[in-house]
Amino acid sequence: MSVVKASWQEDYIIANGINLHYVTQGEGPLMLMLHGFPEFWYSWRHQIPEFARDYKVVALDLRGYNESDKPKQPEAYRMEELLKDVEGVIRGLGYESCILVGHDWGGAIAWSFAYAYPDLVDRLIVMNLPHPAKFMEGLKTPQQLLKSWYIFLFQLPWLPELLLQWNDYQAIESVFAGTAIDKTAFSPTDLEAYKDAAAKRGALTAMLNYYRNIFQSLLNDKPQEWSVLNIPTLMIWGEEDTALGKELTYETEKLVNSLQIKYIPNCSHWVQQEQPQLVNQYMREFLQAD
Repeated sequence: MSVVKASWQEDYIIANGINLHYVTQGEGPLMLMLHGFPEFWYSWRHQIPEFARDYKVVALDLRGYNESDKPKQPEAYRMEELLKDVEGVIRGLGYESCILVGHDWGGAIAWSFAYAYPDLVDRLIVMNLPHPAKFMEGLKTPQQLLKSWYIFLFQLPWLPELLLQWNDYQAIESVFAGTAIDKTAFSPTDLEAYKDAAAKRGALTAMLNYYRNIFQSLLNDKPQEWSVLNIPTLMIWGEEDTALGKELTYETEKLVNSLQIKYIPNCSHWVQQEQPQLVNQYMREFLQAD
């Protein structure tokens, strides 16, 4: 891997009845990091050592990913199960609350977790994933529906798995290298790490099952669930996101009492990997603010 491991360690924890793998470094208050698709804990490689100076950083492999358990039942990847995983990790590590950081699917889980378990979240940091209410609004527009074409493709059985693994997982490489603005953000070693994680037995179907439950989750969400959030929240947004339009962030302040939004121009969806120094700076400023 292209990043020196420093002193981070790998471990496992049983949460919500399954075995979850994570990487951890540092001591202090808990900072829990949730990755997106098609990633794993490694997407936080630039943040782990930075924030381990002040926190116990735990970068999780979400269920179905990399070294974590991969339940075979499609319904095992519904949002309510993902939220129970996060709760189990926080409590299992001996903490009563955390700073919750999420990107992409990890951001979707983080938003929902902050609503479901507000007492367990001190501060919320979400990268390139809109508030769920804004995402649902976006899916009603042709502009965002076109950007979200892959969600509909992923509903099909078998075919998405075949496409993702074709030609030595070329699609996994392309989703990073093909959409990044700064192509140097992903070294060949980084890309191989993502391909290797996706190639683990059962991982591709597990990763896709998140999407295969997405409409069930969205349709079951009741409007009152998205009341105004009272947790201090930072959104960081790479403006050149090909999957999620910047307009999905507009008026989020109506849904979050204490909100900061930091836009990063000339940066793709993979914001914490493509602009790690700026992301770390914005995170640090947010966490140090009163």
